[in-house]
Amino acid sequence: MKIKNKYILVVIIILFPVLSFSQEYNYEIDKEHFSLGFLVEHAGYAKTLGMFTKINGSFTHDEKANQISNVKIVVDTSSVFTNHEKRDSHLRSPDFLDTQQFPQMIFTADNIKITKDETTMNGKLTLLGVTKSITLKGKINKIAEYPFGFAPPVVMGISARGNFKRSDYGMIYAVEKNLVGDIVELIIEFEARRN
Repeated sequence: MKIKNKYILVVIIILFPVLSFSQEYNYEIDKEHFSLGFLVEHAGYAKTLGMFTKINGSFTHDEKANQISNVKIVVDTSSVFTNHEKRDSHLRSPDFLDTQQFPQMIFTADNIKITKDETTMNGKLTLLGVTKSITLKGKINKIAEYPFGFAPPVVMGISARGNFKRSDYGMIYAVEKNLVGDIVELIIEFEARRN
């Protein structure tokens, strides 16, 4: 009996640091409080503002290590919206997003170390079947109990910005004559609920 108790005590001592210092929480992006916008230059006159309206996303936050991991955001490419029906239809075509063949755009990232001011988020963006590295600059705005009655109540708010060349993914329509810009600027704002 004494040997058994000693064994249990040893196990507790070994596991205690893990239990004490690991504090991971899973978060799911709130679809009603998510904005994925983009800006693309139009023939040098102005930038066209668009967005994607359908997404799914989740990640893990380790409060003790102050780190985010297991990030996965899946975007429904057919949900592209620029407030211009004809243009949106063109964006869904093989000239641009080719949504019938490639219905999803996916961003993944891991081991993001959160810093006090601006956080660098190195990840992978898969678009048109091509996966490339991408860097976002972001900030955790707030982690707190939500004042609007959700359960579970803890919500995290994040802002991030970044850009990429669409030609890197094989999307070259109108790039050569600069009628449609090559650089796509990303504007990301969202809230995520702790599970």
